[in-house]
Amino acid sequence: MTTTEEPRHHAEPQQVDRVVIRIAGDSGDGMQLTGDRFTETSALFGNDLATFPDFPAEIRAPAGTLAGVSAFQVQISDHDILTPGDAPNVLVAMNPAALRANIGVMENGATLLVNVDAFDERSLHKAGYEDNPLTDNSLSAFTVFEVPMTSLTQEVCKEAGVKPRDAERSKNFFALGLLSWLYNRPVEPTIEWIGTKFAERPLVSEANTRAFRAGYHFGETVELFEATYEVRPAHFDPGEYTQVTGNQALAWGLIAAARLAGLPLFLGSYPITPASDILHELSRRKEFGVRTFQAEDEIAGVGSALGAAFGGSLGVTTTSGPGLDLKSEAIGLAINLELSLLVVDIQRGGPSTGLPTKAEQADLLHAMYGRHGEAPLPIVAAKTPAHCFEAAIEAARLAITYRTPVILLSDGYLANGAEPWRLPDVDALPRIDPAFATEPNHTSADGTAEFWPYLRDEVTLARPWAPPGVPGLEHRIGGLEKADGSGNVSYDTVNHERMVHLRNDKIAGIAASIPPVDVDDEDGAELLVLAWGSTYGAVAAGVRRVRARGQRVAHAHLVHLNPFPRDLGDVLRRYSKVLVPEMNLGQLSRLVRSEYLVDARSLNKVQGVPFRAAEIEAAILSHLGGAE
Repeated sequence: MTTTEEPRHHAEPQQVDRVVIRIAGDSGDGMQLTGDRFTETSALFGNDLATFPDFPAEIRAPAGTLAGVSAFQVQISDHDILTPGDAPNVLVAMNPAALRANIGVMENGATLLVNVDAFDERSLHKAGYEDNPLTDNSLSAFTVFEVPMTSLTQEVCKEAGVKPRDAERSKNFFALGLLSWLYNRPVEPTIEWIGTKFAERPLVSEANTRAFRAGYHFGETVELFEATYEVRPAHFDPGEYTQVTGNQALAWGLIAAARLAGLPLFLGSYPITPASDILHELSRRKEFGVRTFQAEDEIAGVGSALGAAFGGSLGVTTTSGPGLDLKSEAIGLAINLELSLLVVDIQRGGPSTGLPTKAEQADLLHAMYGRHGEAPLPIVAAKTPAHCFEAAIEAARLAITYRTPVILLSDGYLANGAEPWRLPDVDALPRIDPAFATEPNHTSADGTAEFWPYLRDEVTLARPWAPPGVPGLEHRIGGLEKADGSGNVSYDTVNHERMVHLRNDKIAGIAASIPPVDVDDEDGAELLVLAWGSTYGAVAAGVRRVRARGQRVAHAHLVHLNPFPRDLGDVLRRYSKVLVPEMNLGQLSRLVRSEYLVDARSLNKVQGVPFRAAEIEAAILSHLGGAE
């Protein structure tokens, strides 16, 4: 470590265009809170940013073990970025387990800020170290700063009357203060946030504030660091911005969709990782006519949402993969009833309990085919945290317009990741017309006016939506097959086949109301990279890297997965090579190969973590003929 005669904090900060920071420690050390506060401050400063919260799979893993490590990665930049970064430039390691769990992803030369107080013999043993990595030269490829975060936090909190054991819990704010100094983050927003967050616990507020200031002043007064750094604000299109996670944006999109349709919003949900935050967010928004029901199980959740849809609400249920399994029968009922039900699936690693805190894209084929009988439904997939807002509105539009359940796919990476989001012009958002039935729509042979619940719209093939309680519009519902038009129970086999075709044609006809494939093309490109869901950022970043090498490559990203856009087949046939990156074993590639008979090649990753841009870049170069 270099020291100088003059404190270096007086020098102008070095300008860097981006930095990737990873903060890691025990799941009880407040790593997600620390990362979120650094991110929020960076958003206020005006940086572009993308985050990757990395939660442990075990809720209460033994402290100090690899299984209990929680991490938060954020990239901040002065230009447009698409991912939270491949290899971090900075790692804050609060204990040996955090260092060992994350050192493998760090770039050579990266800065390590290590809480040296935690590197005692017992903690090293729990993390699986035989020797202390701070003294055995195993970290020679990195720039290591040993900082006594725990003891300094305890020291500054002593004057406030905080016991050492309680003060230790504030060491994450010491780390946040040090990072804030090192990267010239404004101090006031964090101080104000601490005061507001812990207003009812003044001793905790005082401890956190003291720890934060101590970390900041440590960087300012010691002579360990050669320089501080500054990432200048990024250029954004004019407008008002806020930082959102995918689950926040999705919840707000559901509220917006309900308002655009003039419908009350009902959420029936059973808490499940990583979807629960949507339930939490919507439960706080009763002023928008939102009603939430925490059901006793997944089946009750979807059943209540389906009942709300029958009653004239935007019925929504949220879940993850295991819950989607359980909801399948009720989704089939919604297809038979042709009601506007929205099923939100925040995908995670499976099967069964699998990897509950990790991301995966393994539910696409389940969404397509996971029901008995011929039971098609539309599938919409969000691509970024901010895009979850638009995806929710689009899924609701399809459900309401076409009287069908819709599955909206997100995943743990999108749900918990954050990025800046420009607030939309609410008045410019297109209205959604529920077009409720208001009067009888059929005349019987004897001239009597009747209501036929399956007399369809000639364009959309949607049946009328007639909430209960409207005189003259009473009709039968249930899971038995209905007669075309009248809706009476029918066991006629020819009628059944007709109804199967009608339901199928209705979903296929949705393609007429969705936009064509948006292809980011370069003249002369032979390879198309086709993606869906949360791979968007890594794929787009990988394509940028390949183009920077002088190679030509095209990129298309699908939001509508059933039905596909009408021109997808024509787009695919324009390229001699098609590469499909997915966090599964090749589900979209199977669908496009069978539908369009093209040689779509898979790039698969099923590790519970998203693709890195470098992985996409390497795969593209390999498919272009090994160009390096």
